[in-house]
Amino acid sequence: MNKPLSSISQARSLEELAEFWDTHDATDFDAQTHEVSLEFDLRSRRHYLAIDPEILTRLREAATARGLSAESLANLWLQERLLTSMANKASVRTLAEPQEPYAHEE
Repeated sequence: MNKPLSSISQARSLEELAEFWDTHDATDFDAQTHEVSLEFDLRSRRHYLAIDPEILTRLREAATARGLSAESLANLWLQERLLTSMANKASVRTLAEPQEPYAHEE
């Protein structure tokens, strides 16, 4: 049997949990709750990008096969691609720079 998501509502799914709190008031359960400490990093941000639905489907499949979320895999792949792109740019710049002629000892 599944462990309840909430010790107060005994809900076993998010739907049951939502239904419970739609009809109950948290102040009715003060004796069953305890104070907690929370910290927030207000500097963290998320940026949303539009992704073609077909690409997103394939991304999710690839992520599931690797045991990752689609967001994690997308971030890993983007990071790899950016690093490769930066490395390629650096090597192209190096090749484009004029080369010093070989020094000849006379």
